[in-house]
Amino acid sequence: MASHQRVVRLRRTYNQWVANQTLEDFALRFTAKAARRWSPVWVANTALGAISFLALEAIGASITYNYGFTNAVSSILVVGLIIFITGLPIAFYAVKYGVDIDLLTRGAGFGYIGSTVTSLIYASFTFIFFALEAAIMATALELFFNVPLNIGYLVCTLVIIPLVIYGITLISRLQIYTQPIWIVLQLLPFAFLAWQGLAPLEEWRSFSGRFGDEGGRFDLLLFGAASAVLFSLIAQIGEQVDFLRFLPRKRSGQKLKWWLAMLAAGPGWIVVGTVKLLFGSFLVVVALQSGLSPDKAVEPTHMYLVAFTRATTPEVAVALTGLFVIVCQIKINVTNSYAGSIAWSNFFSRLTHSHPGRVVWLVFNVVIALALMELGVYKALERTLGLYSVVAVAWIGALFADLVINKPLGLSPPHIEFKRAHLYDINPVGLGSMTVASVTALVAYSGVFGQTAHALASYIALIVAIVLAPVIAYATKGRYYIARQPEPAAQGAEARKLSLRCCICEHSFEHEDMAHCPVYSGPICSLCCSLDARCEDDCKENARIGDQVKALLHALLPTDVVGWISSRLGIYLSVMTVVTVSLGAILSLVYVEANTLGSDASREGIGGALTQVFFILLVISGVMAWLFVLVHESRKFANEETRRQTSLLMREIRAHKRTDAKLQKAKEAAESANEAKSRYVVGISHELRSPLNAIAGYAQLMGKDPAIPVHRRDAVKVIQNSAGHLAGLIEGLLDISKIEAGHLTIYRERFNLHEYLQQIVGMFRLQADAKALQFSFLPADNLPVHVFGDEKRLRQVLINLLSNAIKWTDSGSVSLKVTYHSQVAEFSVTDTGIGIAPENLERIFNPFERIEAEGQVPVPGTGLGLTITKLLSEVMGGDIRVESEPGRGSCFKVRMLLSAAEAPVRNLKSEKPIAGYHGPVQTIMVVDDDATQRALIRDFLTPLGFKVLTAPGGQTCLDMVAEESPDAFLLDISMPGMSGWRLARKLRESGHGDAVIIMISANADDSGRDPLHRIYHDDYLVKPMRLNKLLEKLHDGLKLAWRTDEPQNRPGLQEATIAGAPVFSRSALPSEESLGMLKQLSSIGYVRGIRAKLDDIEAHEPHAADFVAHMRELIREFDLTRYDKLLERLGHDHERS
Repeated sequence: MASHQRVVRLRRTYNQWVANQTLEDFALRFTAKAARRWSPVWVANTALGAISFLALEAIGASITYNYGFTNAVSSILVVGLIIFITGLPIAFYAVKYGVDIDLLTRGAGFGYIGSTVTSLIYASFTFIFFALEAAIMATALELFFNVPLNIGYLVCTLVIIPLVIYGITLISRLQIYTQPIWIVLQLLPFAFLAWQGLAPLEEWRSFSGRFGDEGGRFDLLLFGAASAVLFSLIAQIGEQVDFLRFLPRKRSGQKLKWWLAMLAAGPGWIVVGTVKLLFGSFLVVVALQSGLSPDKAVEPTHMYLVAFTRATTPEVAVALTGLFVIVCQIKINVTNSYAGSIAWSNFFSRLTHSHPGRVVWLVFNVVIALALMELGVYKALERTLGLYSVVAVAWIGALFADLVINKPLGLSPPHIEFKRAHLYDINPVGLGSMTVASVTALVAYSGVFGQTAHALASYIALIVAIVLAPVIAYATKGRYYIARQPEPAAQGAEARKLSLRCCICEHSFEHEDMAHCPVYSGPICSLCCSLDARCEDDCKENARIGDQVKALLHALLPTDVVGWISSRLGIYLSVMTVVTVSLGAILSLVYVEANTLGSDASREGIGGALTQVFFILLVISGVMAWLFVLVHESRKFANEETRRQTSLLMREIRAHKRTDAKLQKAKEAAESANEAKSRYVVGISHELRSPLNAIAGYAQLMGKDPAIPVHRRDAVKVIQNSAGHLAGLIEGLLDISKIEAGHLTIYRERFNLHEYLQQIVGMFRLQADAKALQFSFLPADNLPVHVFGDEKRLRQVLINLLSNAIKWTDSGSVSLKVTYHSQVAEFSVTDTGIGIAPENLERIFNPFERIEAEGQVPVPGTGLGLTITKLLSEVMGGDIRVESEPGRGSCFKVRMLLSAAEAPVRNLKSEKPIAGYHGPVQTIMVVDDDATQRALIRDFLTPLGFKVLTAPGGQTCLDMVAEESPDAFLLDISMPGMSGWRLARKLRESGHGDAVIIMISANADDSGRDPLHRIYHDDYLVKPMRLNKLLEKLHDGLKLAWRTDEPQNRPGLQEATIAGAPVFSRSALPSEESLGMLKQLSSIGYVRGIRAKLDDIEAHEPHAADFVAHMRELIREFDLTRYDKLLERLGHDHERS
């Protein structure tokens, strides 16, 4: 078995297009039971529409004119009976197994490739009769409308194409609608002639014909000649079967209707056909008696014109004849062209493994018919059909013998197998018997065996085929019918399922149309199987035509001779032998046909000319045959090389897969270990924070305690510094763990870049001043005011870089330069510090790497700052670069996308302070289990005119809203008992659907951004939240109109100074005693005491509410530096006052 192939997507798309059954009508495949949706009467009527063809009248007229009434009628009756008998089993099996004539022929003795010969015979039948019928119609157009004959041929051809594109669906409607017209016009002239008397019948019966005996006696030779022409109609059963395959299966209560439909539309066509042949035989005599010349009397148009003229006026006769001819020819030629398209599809799909669609072969078939018309096929009617009938009879005879003799005797399988996957390419039973019968009959037809054998060549072909088929089947024991049996697993699937999915085109088909393909490891439909050119029939052994020919040669010839025949020279001579015999046969037939018409002198001239043509074509064929052999050999070598390389590639792929599997396993183990490490870091950090907080707190208390001995103060300071170092280390490890685990979420939010940078610059300018460093900020002129980005992560990157620059610079300057181009911002942090050696530029980004020169004073730090900075920059889609020179300083450049954004509707930071809002009082419900958070929001919103309600939990909130209807809810997500999300859902369900719900969480990665929660809330805030951001959310949700006052009109908070510290009026400050206590508590680092004192000030000194809120914000952020500086400034202001 070959290696499993990978399905090419181009082939799959191609096959899906071809599988469009609206256009294809199940060409090349089993007719699905689901497609047999028409009634038996409908299908039978469609099939019977084909018997309208006037070629029957033309044939009947021709043989009667040439051979007389007795010979013509005898041959019509005998051949009609034979056609009925041979057509009956063909129609029965086709309907039973839902196959067309080609698929039936495959499984009934011819094999997969062997049936291409019969497809060619059948296709020839369709275009020959299409040409005959279209020629008749063109003659009518010329006669009645003066249309030139060549133009008439083209019109009669092109008008058929659009009627056949959509297959049986449109054809069946056409046949149904035109059937009444055809029947009436077909019978009308004969009814008139019968009414006029029996005189024409007597003339018909006494007509002796051109070559017949004057007394009208029977002549075997003339009978045989007439039969040869009539036997060409034997292939018409193929067209009937193409429609009969759509006949639904027998159902209980409809068996009689089914049998009648099958008989009428199958072999029964010849019953009506015999009547039409007799009509033509009769009408030619009437036409001759009316004075028409023989060449016109045998043309159906003129025959029926004479008949209609006897029944009515000439004008009406012309109209009726024209209508009758057009209806008849359209009805039959839609059938001819439809059948031809299927025949050509079957023929080329097997030889080329390509199927551009049935419509392409429809046009192809019609064009061939048009060429035959232009060549005058109608003028050589008898010779054309007589020669064709020999091979057609041999084909149908072999097919008939297999169905009627071989199957009942068990010489062939009882069913019809048509799929490529289960058939031998060549089955000698059908193909062999047909070939022998055809050759024998053609030799007889050439006159070698005498005049009688020449006349009865068609009978010879029929008898030889019928006798030889069972003989060959018996001799071969029927082994060439089935190449392989269906796999048991596939049979089980077929029994369980009505349809299977093709692994190539991915369409579903009924199991009769499917086979298991070991190359593609799945079920494959018959069409995809036919079109596959790569599998080389690996599913069946020794079933290809090459294998079968080699096996035959080995059985008949010595091994050395077989080897010589298989060589390049042997193949060339074999090809040339076939070409020479074919050319000789064709030219000999031309010579024989020419001899029947010419004189002795002309025969010698024709013979000499054909001899010269034969040798010229032989030389050309020799060159072409040699090219064919070389191309075939080259293709064979290329395929072998491709297979060899494919085998190597498949082995390499399997090795890569094994390696990939090991790498994947190692990767999963590493990821598992990394996740375990991250979980461990997160878990242990929580365990370390509590004791670390105690260590740091008590170390601060000890450092401020005067009772500590002086010689121990340095040790306490070491404890403080070590605790701070350990705290920074824990935070850095947590950040790295989040990034490595992929748990770090980057948000795209709009923020004011100018104010944002000013805050950072204000923070580090103080640090630079403390070290006597010059700090410069150089923003670009085109820097947008508002941008989209992750404000928090960008702050972390800039703080790390600026703090490092100041930390490692003892003198000189530090600068922050910002440029902006194409939505990308570049932040350059430059210092004049100690610099970094080139070999250390990569190491500085590794965790815990601390690059310190010999003799350098150690600088405190965790060794994780630059690692986190690099990871964050890359996660946000940017990059970081460093340029440094030892002794001269360093420059770190971070580039990242910060797309410009429009300014928000309300920019609270840059506008005048808000004093309230216009309109009715808005009620806000704050739900948070942290009392400090509730108090903060209440103290912030109450002065602005909001009515603020607070609740410590979800159930309390639900109890309160039973009596109140707040306009907005601020809900904390993480609360004990009922979570914020659950509370939001209950609020929505309890009638607060119009209220604004804003969720608040301390976790920036909370599922509040999950689309599933959007129906429960309107907006989202992250702690620590900026209060102005809260006002923006309330403004947007409640559609508020702010009311602003000038800063000096507010009693408390005044305009901010540099560095973001507010200035409080004296009336808005607490007492000096309270300020002193706050300063003393800060000096010992007692944060809990500071919070308690602020609560006390809030309760007893309400005029200092703004001061308390600001100090709480500083303590919440543990920003004791700004806390101490503010108290120190307030103390200086008090002294000056």
